[in-house]
Amino acid sequence: MPHFTTSDNARIYFEDTGTGLPVLCLAGLTRTLRDFDFVAPHLAQYRMIAMDYRGRGQSDFDTDYSNYNILRESQDVIELLDHLGLEQVNILGTSRGGLIAMALATSHPAHLSRVILNDVGPVIDPIGLALIMTYVGKRPAAKTYDEAAAGLQSVMEARFPGVSLERWRTQAKNQYLETPDGLQLRYDPKLRDALLDQSAAGPAPDLWPLFAALRDVPTGLIRGQNSDLLSPDTLVEMHQRHPGLRSVEIPDRGHVPFLDEPQAVDLIHAILETS
Repeated sequence: MPHFTTSDNARIYFEDTGTGLPVLCLAGLTRTLRDFDFVAPHLAQYRMIAMDYRGRGQSDFDTDYSNYNILRESQDVIELLDHLGLEQVNILGTSRGGLIAMALATSHPAHLSRVILNDVGPVIDPIGLALIMTYVGKRPAAKTYDEAAAGLQSVMEARFPGVSLERWRTQAKNQYLETPDGLQLRYDPKLRDALLDQSAAGPAPDLWPLFAALRDVPTGLIRGQNSDLLSPDTLVEMHQRHPGLRSVEIPDRGHVPFLDEPQAVDLIHAILETS
């Protein structure tokens, strides 16, 4: 399996498929590179690169959970690009992945060609953040993928109306590992400790300067119309601060869209084809 070793000796799992324009896919906080399986068939003309952050999926868990932070994860991204010999890349970043893209626009702007943010901006809605903290680091009560799928459908139906049970079962398989003892997380539970420590350290940093670093980068934004993490007001201000920003709102989607919705696919192509 393809891994590379970071400067602090973490083995990071990645996948690198296809040819053409390189698109680096960066997943959500607790997610893995499987997040992009839904959209991959729609992007077959590109070189698709995706990684599991440290502590997630098939990458090493870190013995020091404080390394589960955006700065270290951004450095891991740069080291992956160095490993692959890529000087510049396009980023499709879901939630946490979008924050990493903004951090890279500040620290390593020459590495970014184009950026697409999936349901994330420089202001994280406290309601969505509180919801995330209700489950991060906790094993699900469901014991099987079928139970988890039914649970996801029940919980998410209000924000994702009409999504099939089959889709939620695929999502459950992406998020959890089914074992004889029930479902296990596909990430280090100590990720929760990292978030709690970061929250206790003081007020959240102002992320608008990071977003400002994207001003000269062709940037797209996909927002779930029912998102509880990216508010409509933040979307309006993002357009004001980045006149070239292109965005779409996906109906019947919350946090986060699956990315294979037609509006999302169209925006991704439009940004990647920007000269």
